[in-house]
Amino acid sequence: MSKFFKILGMVFTVLFIYAAVVQYNDPDALLWCAIYGLAALASILFSMDRLNLLSAVVLTIGCFIGVFVSWPEQYEGIVIGEGNIVNIEKGREALGLLIVAVAMLVYALRIVYVGKRKAKS
Repeated sequence: MSKFFKILGMVFTVLFIYAAVVQYNDPDALLWCAIYGLAALASILFSMDRLNLLSAVVLTIGCFIGVFVSWPEQYEGIVIGEGNIVNIEKGREALGLLIVAVAMLVYALRIVYVGKRKAKS
């Protein structure tokens, strides 16, 4: 695996761990700690070249489904005070899932690409 993707995996690991830690005062903190914890674990495994394709795909699909399910009926941004607090919180949660989904999609695509290159060799 290239150095760029190893560093990318490590950066996302740190970001997802940070995201899990700051959930301590959220009403559904356990859910979000689990989501960001799984994303951090997948990122660590990816940076060590140990993440398998099935795991990356399942996390990608699950998170994209979560984005669509949790997206608020009316998006009002992410800044408190600029709209309905419930819509803002749902928007933040959906965007968090979108970040995880995109990271997992990048991991899955990289695993497929590396697999195809190895098969040609």
